[in-house]
Amino acid sequence: MIDIHSKLPTQGVTIFSVMTAMAHRLNALNLSQGFPDFAAPPALLKALSQATLDGFNQYAPSDGLISLREQLAHQFLKRDQLVIDPITEITITPGATIGIFCTIQALIHAGDEVIIFDPCYDSYGPSVQLVGAKAIHIPLLAPEFSVDWNQVKDAINDKTRMIIVNTPHNPTGAIWSHQDWLNLIELIRDKNIVILSDEVYEHLIYDGQKHYSALSFPELRDRSIVVGSFGKTFHVTGWKTGYCIASPELMKLFRQVYQFVSFCGVTPIQMALATFMQQHSEHIDGLADFYQEKRDLFNAGIRNSRFHFTPSQGTYFQNLNYSAIRPDLNDVEMCKFLAEHHGIVAIPVSVFYQQAPENLRLIRFCFAKKDETLEQASAILSAI
Repeated sequence: MIDIHSKLPTQGVTIFSVMTAMAHRLNALNLSQGFPDFAAPPALLKALSQATLDGFNQYAPSDGLISLREQLAHQFLKRDQLVIDPITEITITPGATIGIFCTIQALIHAGDEVIIFDPCYDSYGPSVQLVGAKAIHIPLLAPEFSVDWNQVKDAINDKTRMIIVNTPHNPTGAIWSHQDWLNLIELIRDKNIVILSDEVYEHLIYDGQKHYSALSFPELRDRSIVVGSFGKTFHVTGWKTGYCIASPELMKLFRQVYQFVSFCGVTPIQMALATFMQQHSEHIDGLADFYQEKRDLFNAGIRNSRFHFTPSQGTYFQNLNYSAIRPDLNDVEMCKFLAEHHGIVAIPVSVFYQQAPENLRLIRFCFAKKDETLEQASAILSAI
């Protein structure tokens, strides 16, 4: 028998697969995974159908259809007054996670160190581990989930090669302020450190607050790669289409790796997105209000429940503190309890940590759902 060892020996099935399977098995209301249960814009679906009929069914250019890259560049110009070259600075990828993976593979070497803020999206650590580097996990400060900049300063050394930023932040909904970015700039000003900025929820910012992209800061422009997601923005997570933006120098390194991971993204999907973005700019313009209404509907429904919460600043996730209900249960046990006894499924926040605090009593719900789904969820939670 051959003797082959796992490169990720401690990695099991993701909690998202576990909880979704539990929802199916129990026929429970599923607010765990981050995807909408409502339809995509009809004009976008029509554009996809038309793209296939018009013959956009063969390989796209490796870097992505230029029409889609041009629309993305226009979006950044309109929102952030940033001039981005769609040819040398943008690559369309089959999902944001591939963009994250290829960035780490392209820029990080064995023995390097990468700073990650916990709780974090679960692909960061394994991607670092697979390249032979070391992930340095720094916990965010609850309950605001802010950055302890003294810890960051102490963690930086000659081996530090990357810092991964995620704003708006999954799973907490926190966003980085302008001052957060200035603090980061000050710490890495004279260091050989690149920034991987995961901004997949860039348009989902609430209560009049502003999204600051890494690309908005001249000091970071040449040392950052920004990752985004069309799936999150256009309610089509199953289309698995994202993008990366970086300076021509960093993008050249990124593309050297990306071409051997996925030669290109899906052509008709790219064409449909480009067409829709050109014809329906109002979709992005209204996205924050659209999701804020859903956040507020969900939160209003549980206002008199025994759960405690701070309204999410961004993303389409809302964390609830259940310490007044079952403090004897950890968050994994609480999610199983809710699924088995109350027919509703959430995600335990502890799974986003390398080492979660012992007293963590937070569970994550996705509010990218139909209003009737959110009302049903609120009724269940309020009765507990």
